[in-house]
Amino acid sequence: MNDNNALSDNAGTKSFDYDNILLEQVEAGIYRLTINRPKSLNALNAQTGDELYAAIQAVGRDPEARVLLLTGAGEKAFVAGADIVEMQDFSAIEGRAFSQHTIRTFRALETMNIPVIAAVNGYCLGGGCELAMSCDWILASEKAVFGQPEVNLGITPGFGGSQRLGRLVGRAMALELLITGRQVKANEALTIGLVNHVYPAEALMDEALAMARLIAAKAPIAVRLAKEAVQRGQDLDLDNACALESQLFGLCFSTADQKEGMKAFVEKRKAKFKNC
Repeated sequence: MNDNNALSDNAGTKSFDYDNILLEQVEAGIYRLTINRPKSLNALNAQTGDELYAAIQAVGRDPEARVLLLTGAGEKAFVAGADIVEMQDFSAIEGRAFSQHTIRTFRALETMNIPVIAAVNGYCLGGGCELAMSCDWILASEKAVFGQPEVNLGITPGFGGSQRLGRLVGRAMALELLITGRQVKANEALTIGLVNHVYPAEALMDEALAMARLIAAKAPIAVRLAKEAVQRGQDLDLDNACALESQLFGLCFSTADQKEGMKAFVEKRKAKFKNC
């Protein structure tokens, strides 16, 4: 893999050289990262995790990046889980190291300073569900299936699933899914709050791109600070969370984009944000 060498085509889009993932800048400010192991239902092995981490760093280095879309190759799976063939003979030390390494990668994705949207187009199980939950929100096709079936393999989730799932769907529902290994289809996932929207399979990527374009048109600094407010504030008590919000709100008034946004509103025109 080589995350330093971006490849440009005649249309001006950029792609990057990896073995198990595809990273493309599909248009200005919008990146799409695809887990690309369709013959293995995009199962996560150590190499894929390394490439995912490198891709996250590559996007993070682009000051013009506005949104990252994350999906899986093929029509069957987003990511069907971790690579069991690779894991089955792990020692306890190796299992812990694999967990810690992947948690670091997923946390890097979660804490990117731009919105990250998972477009789930099929099976999203185990490590795949944990990967999707590390994104800021999930868009699902009607064919999507979610679950944490690790108990069927004699293990627990290892990539943050036992922690993020409860934060999204509540303690009781999370325990039910974790302990029974029950899988949920897209509409139930929507009902319990695991996903934000469900679309026909053929419309999923178009809808994801439309949402990315909507976000890319907003004031970039305000978008980043709004994400920071939610992520940092969710683990604070309400008084401290509101104090954090006040600080970030005030910080916005030091930006040229705030001046432009409010001036454009008063003048009844479209704002031209410059990320400064």
